[in-house]
Amino acid sequence: MPHEERPRSALGRFLSRIGIPPALAWGFAGVLIFMTGDGVESGYLSPYLVSMGFTEHDVALLFTIYGLSAAIAAWLSGALSDLWGARRVMLTGLAIWGLLQVGFLLVALPARSLPLMLLFYGIRGFGYPLFAFGFLVWVVTTVNPGRLGSAVGWFWFCFTGGMPTLGSVFAGYTIPHIGPIATLWLALGLVMLGGAMALGGIREKHGNVHAATADKHPLKTLFASLSIAWERPKVGLGCIVRAIDTSAEFGFLVCLPLYFMHDLHFSLGQWLLVLQAIFISNVIWNLLFGILSDWLSWRGTVMLGGGVGSAISTLLLYWCPTHFGPGHMLPTLFAGALYGMTLAAYVPLSALMPYLAPDDKPAAMSLLNLGAGASVWIGPAIVYLFEPRFGIFGVMVTYAGIYLLSACLAWFLTLDPALQAELDRSRRAVARSK
Repeated sequence: MPHEERPRSALGRFLSRIGIPPALAWGFAGVLIFMTGDGVESGYLSPYLVSMGFTEHDVALLFTIYGLSAAIAAWLSGALSDLWGARRVMLTGLAIWGLLQVGFLLVALPARSLPLMLLFYGIRGFGYPLFAFGFLVWVVTTVNPGRLGSAVGWFWFCFTGGMPTLGSVFAGYTIPHIGPIATLWLALGLVMLGGAMALGGIREKHGNVHAATADKHPLKTLFASLSIAWERPKVGLGCIVRAIDTSAEFGFLVCLPLYFMHDLHFSLGQWLLVLQAIFISNVIWNLLFGILSDWLSWRGTVMLGGGVGSAISTLLLYWCPTHFGPGHMLPTLFAGALYGMTLAAYVPLSALMPYLAPDDKPAAMSLLNLGAGASVWIGPAIVYLFEPRFGIFGVMVTYAGIYLLSACLAWFLTLDPALQAELDRSRRAVARSK
């Protein structure tokens, strides 16, 4: 079991009480600033590139390459943490992001060259998963299991609070004053600041440690994160649950804007309000469900709050706007906020997965992150396959169905009884210490 030193300062005791491990506190702050910088471009880069003369097809290709890079890096984050140690993985992600962003801004954009943009921006997709998910591996291999749900809740609060929430707010303020290119340079500054805060501020030593067999068998260490799927089938099931988790979220961004604005005649502003309700609710409940799951159950929170809850909220997100229309926004906003809330109930999966393979936590986290990367294309693929034949109703029912499937799969994510008893004792000890 991970061991944490009892905090000595008043600030350390306060951070520990709210679920932030004091030894890793600068890492959480750094992830928030880093992801804010990474999320600056999320709301405007695509239309900006189209305004430069690139076609929507070109931009789609650029973001597809970026997404594939991010998915591969998400998987590698855990495997490389075993091989190198989490700190070095984070440093690698920071260096990739910084160097490739400079190349994108100084070379690719001025040349208006799609091949150069595919090179610089596409490969930059390796940056943020290595940095952010490398830190997540550091968290789950270090934090006392009695407060691990709270710690991963804080991680996802910082991750989603930065991208796209604060990043979009930052861009909305700076673009009218200094323009889109200068805003991208400021984003680079935020990323570097966040990286320096995390890597310079964390004093915990476990992030410098790599697996004992890594030097002798580097390839075996690297690919253990794939073989663990059949060596420990529950870890493979957890990967599927994680892939289902955000698949509908990515699919919604493809199909719901058209359905709301073209079919139901919502205005762009009304649709954006619904989107804001989803993301703001999700950011808040990422933290709350992380904390609550330490008191309740990691598996139960994922199964009932995430799987069953998201199935219900997905159907409401279809029924409310269809029934009430743009003239009565409150029910639709409520449905959006409810979806963001239930989506956040999957957060404890990040605490549960490493204990499904307690002797190889980084490999389990790699598979979890592989599921996160897979959700990026699974969600839009469902729209592509089902919308032409069954319409938006069929798409939403399909999403609700796979959420219920994830609840069924989560039922089987049980821990070894002795390990579960040890975790329960750890939770009670943490509760007594508060």
